[in-house]
Amino acid sequence: MSIRVVVVDDQALVRRGFVMILRVHDDIEVMAEAGTGLEAVDAARRHRPDVILMDIRMPGMDGIEATSRILREADWDVRVLILTTFDPDEYVYKALRAGASAFVLKDIPPEQLATAVRTVAEGGALLAPSITRRLIDQFAERRVVNTTVAGRLQRLTDREREIVVAVARGASNSEIAAQLFIGPATVKSHVSSILTKLGLRDRIQIVIFAYESGLVEAGDHDVGH
Repeated sequence: MSIRVVVVDDQALVRRGFVMILRVHDDIEVMAEAGTGLEAVDAARRHRPDVILMDIRMPGMDGIEATSRILREADWDVRVLILTTFDPDEYVYKALRAGASAFVLKDIPPEQLATAVRTVAEGGALLAPSITRRLIDQFAERRVVNTTVAGRLQRLTDREREIVVAVARGASNSEIAAQLFIGPATVKSHVSSILTKLGLRDRIQIVIFAYESGLVEAGDHDVGH
């Protein structure tokens, strides 16, 4: 079954470029294009895509607001991959808080764009290294624990908390398995349990939770390295 995609960008030439890149792949089907946030919301409702490639800066409703609205209203499994030429802190944090599963810059090589779409469609999360650093900087600047988020830590077992910390440090399932002397399948099961207990969408949301709850503090490590 092919991955259903909607491409959103207010620049028609850029948007068409993304569409052309994706359409050469047999496992990816571009269902629609949109040039504004409102059009993106409408396209999502009509086509129920698996993945939405979303620009951030658009007239009227921007990509962050569109992402938030789409994910809030969706009654199917849809994931948002943010594509932008901008990578300042405020956009990174807001986009991920809105529920985006991936955030990559528009200079991503064409062959990697399809890979990014597949990764997100399979439930993975993706951040460009430079964006990962900016995200961690955001938490370092805030240095404020969200007490409501922190209270949700009680839902997790000690082992699950260990895994949350490892995920926040950028470790893969196989790396976590090696660190904790358990099997990769067990780690995957724990991650699924964590997502369910905390009501989170993916690993990126686990990273945000780890910092906002105070379980991990910026400066303790260097995620993504």
